[in-house]
Amino acid sequence: MYNIFLVANPGNGLNPLLREMDRAGLGCHEGPDLTHLEEAAAGQMPEAVLLDLASLGPMQARQAINRCRELKLPVLAVVPRDAVGSYDPTFNADEFILSPLEHGELVARLKQAVYRVRGSLGREVLRIGDLVIDLDRYDVVMAGRRVPLTYKEFQLLVLLASNPGRVYTREALLSQVWGYDYLGGTRTVDVHIRRLRSKIEDPDHTFVETIWNVGYRFKTAASGGGKGPQPGPLA
Repeated sequence: MYNIFLVANPGNGLNPLLREMDRAGLGCHEGPDLTHLEEAAAGQMPEAVLLDLASLGPMQARQAINRCRELKLPVLAVVPRDAVGSYDPTFNADEFILSPLEHGELVARLKQAVYRVRGSLGREVLRIGDLVIDLDRYDVVMAGRRVPLTYKEFQLLVLLASNPGRVYTREALLSQVWGYDYLGGTRTVDVHIRRLRSKIEDPDHTFVETIWNVGYRFKTAASGGGKGPQPGPLA
């Protein structure tokens, strides 16, 4: 139903919340922070993030929530029942839930958090010929084949595909995808573009054009007669 990333400090054994996720039929990966978020599930972003406040300090929790805001990821705080009186509302999580968890309530609160952050339950997609980009599920399908992308590759693809014909300099891509405070050079952009092309292009389909000495742009029409991007809801 949902893929979840659980932010929790490692204990001496399996976090009991992971067992609860499994019993509720939810896919779940765990980490002490969001640093390795995109590697957690083969490059696919989760639908929501859970914070185990029983194992996290206040600063860790705030940092995780702020990062979720930047990534536009719904975030739920899991609060121990015996500590609910000390819960700090200034954390401003999208939802909170008491543990031990009740499965039906967990799923309902997940749905509510996702709705608050992403709005309508309809999925938004971009279709460019045989290339389909599901913006809500972070999925990419090429000619019927699912393409695994890292989060940065997905961000690059969405930015370029949403603005066909527009030329982006390497500096602009670096700024918009990695952020102004990123310390890497523009070579990072070239490496990610090369990897992206290797995953979505073949002799019959080319999408990303190199503008020499400038940067890159997405073709206004995919080769082989494909149409330009067509955003819209997917029921």
